[in-house]
Amino acid sequence: MHRTTRIAPTALALLAALSAPASAEPVKSVKIGLVSTLTGPPAVLGQHTRDGFQLAIKQLGGKIGGIPAEVVVVDDELKPEIGIQRVEYLIEREKVDAIVGIVFSNILMATARRMVDSKTVFIGTNAGPSPLAGRNCSPYLFSAAYQNDQNAEAMGRHATSRGYRKIVVVAPNYQAGKDVVAGFKREYKGEIVDEIFVPLAQPDFSSDLAKVVSSGADAAFVFMPGGLGVTFVKQWRQAGVALPMLSAHTIDETNLPALQEAAVGTSGVTNWSPALDVPASRAFVEAFRAEYKYTPANYAAHAYDAAMWLNAAVTASRGEIADRAKLIDALRKTKFESVRGRFEIGTNQFPIQDYYLVAVTKRDDGSYATEIDRKIVEGLPDAYGKDCKMPF
Repeated sequence: MHRTTRIAPTALALLAALSAPASAEPVKSVKIGLVSTLTGPPAVLGQHTRDGFQLAIKQLGGKIGGIPAEVVVVDDELKPEIGIQRVEYLIEREKVDAIVGIVFSNILMATARRMVDSKTVFIGTNAGPSPLAGRNCSPYLFSAAYQNDQNAEAMGRHATSRGYRKIVVVAPNYQAGKDVVAGFKREYKGEIVDEIFVPLAQPDFSSDLAKVVSSGADAAFVFMPGGLGVTFVKQWRQAGVALPMLSAHTIDETNLPALQEAAVGTSGVTNWSPALDVPASRAFVEAFRAEYKYTPANYAAHAYDAAMWLNAAVTASRGEIADRAKLIDALRKTKFESVRGRFEIGTNQFPIQDYYLVAVTKRDDGSYATEIDRKIVEGLPDAYGKDCKMPF
């Protein structure tokens, strides 16, 4: 059973988190909470997340580890205070066995403590804030996506190899934006001539684009996720900015339908693209398009992998999902067929995976797509695992 639940903020009592009871007996049903952003311009990211996860559950016959599964979808509205209420609702009222999802890092930073304190296992499908990969890591927190810095690190290597000597960076002023800029700077060997941070919901970038043009840079590195990317790239084109745009999380299948020709010629870095030539990926893209009539972005791919990973772990633990120690151990050790091909996790439970340079092209049939140019980095771990000290 798949159920989307909308909860008014005033209707939720802020209750103390309780530890999930351990049981030696296999459970008869599994309930998974899926937290996503389904309100406003970023809702397209949340839609991909929800649809990717639910496609996997459908393919698994409505089960996780062979056990009938219910998915309870809640909307965090891209508001940390609402995100906290939604997570508490899932833990306290719905008594979920695990939580998946969360698109934005400010939401995960606000809600992680609730999940850890209640001993609720969480598998992230996008947000990867550096504190949770490092000093604040937890056995209860896993990622099926990436750590925020990683795509930017790969692009930093690419920018260096291309010989760009001066770069201006543009990103939203929140946790993920700061992480992405830090990741780029970690690997880029040239000069950062300016760092431009903007509000997460900014509608007008004219003054920022003027700074980009006057910066004296050879190229710009841009992180603008979802609808923010649509607005930024369109205004970039309208302003006639001539600099090469190097991006991470800015142009993908979530916003290509809106950008179309404006996206052609841009390049980015990703850990997965619909063009990836991996058997599991090809099957996933075909099934997703047949089910939802649009092309999945990596938000959907991560969520699909999260479901398959959880399914493999619950199967390996013989359905004892209520035994958190067994579930955690199974998630750490159990392999599954990822749409990315290579997928493993480090000691901080964040992925070690490959990264690709992609470019937006217009196909002969008039459609627009991200095409893989080449692999930039193979088996990239994140920079914060060394700071992670797991209690068990």
